[in-house]
Amino acid sequence: MTSQIIYEGNLRTVATHLQSGTVIETDAPTDNQGKGERFSPTDLVATALGNCMLTIMGIKARDMQIDLEGTQVDITKNMVANPRRIGEIKVVINFPKSLETDEKQRAIIERAAMTCPVFESLHPDLKKDVEFKWS
Repeated sequence: MTSQIIYEGNLRTVATHLQSGTVIETDAPTDNQGKGERFSPTDLVATALGNCMLTIMGIKARDMQIDLEGTQVDITKNMVANPRRIGEIKVVINFPKSLETDEKQRAIIERAAMTCPVFESLHPDLKKDVEFKWS
């Protein structure tokens, strides 16, 4: 078992990662009867995409002896109706100005990001707009 989720009422859940004990709380978003005081479940899906891309880039960069520390990923999630679902996730990956890479290294890192397991798991109808900003 990976995690355990408990419904606390008022559209809030608490998920515990069983191996580490890490806890994540969620709320329904304000546009869907919730308080919006925590990540929503769909926020976590969009955020998982950015986390996964950054992790896979980090693995590939480490293999090339490149340190991506300080790289920032900005996520924007857009919902659509009928059925209510995530319609688009915008991902902007901002690399630190101090990062020194050549074109080949950049291409390898970008390609790695686009093959992360979350990216590959999302439905093809979900638009994924990814921008790499090499300062």
